[in-house]
Amino acid sequence: MAQVEAGRPGALPERILIVDDEPDLRQLVTFNLREAGFEVDAVGSGQAGLALAARVRPAVVVLDLMLPDLPGTEICRQLRADPVLADSGILMLTARGDEYDRLVGFEAGADDYVVKPFSVRELVLRVRALARRIAERRAARSTIGSDLKLRRAGLELDPIRHRVFVDGEELALRPLEFKLIHLLLEHPGRVFTRAQLLEEVWGITGEVGTRTVDTHVRRLRERLGSCGEAVETVHGFGYRLRDL
Repeated sequence: MAQVEAGRPGALPERILIVDDEPDLRQLVTFNLREAGFEVDAVGSGQAGLALAARVRPAVVVLDLMLPDLPGTEICRQLRADPVLADSGILMLTARGDEYDRLVGFEAGADDYVVKPFSVRELVLRVRALARRIAERRAARSTIGSDLKLRRAGLELDPIRHRVFVDGEELALRPLEFKLIHLLLEHPGRVFTRAQLLEEVWGITGEVGTRTVDTHVRRLRERLGSCGEAVETVHGFGYRLRDL
């Protein structure tokens, strides 16, 4: 296959961690990612993956949903709960591709989703795109500084520590709820259609019914309590964040 370059010219290669219990798949993906210019580590169990991730802080984790010791969703949640690893990209692999499995993966905090069997070239391109986004995010944080909090009336969001506060009280939001309120806070007043929210928050285009968006918006409003009414329905279009 044609080589796909990783990162910027002259930059150190991004580090990718593969967590999958199929030796042949690990070998195939490792070879192709190295050919694309990445540094690659590969392990066959969830516990080994968590331990290695803590040591090497990968840019992207390619994570199998079905592992012998821990479910991929649980590994995903643990990675997102670790302040050091929370900003790593997570690309989930699964042998099933129905809507429920996709939503479970995204709920746990996955950034992207690939169904087995897959095109190796497509996987490499997806990893490259995700690694680029993670690198840009980390560079922005180191350049701008730590005070990147978003504030709107009684709402406050810390994008680095993945924390949300309403009137000074911290909320326990699910990963997709966090992504949703993060997007709305970044663009107050802008109306997002349901299709746009699916693409921006879920990373998918038209593959999941728009009722998924409505369900998550309803849950988000409930969790935001006194600030829930800030997430406004624009009938016939979608949703926006308005002033409280």
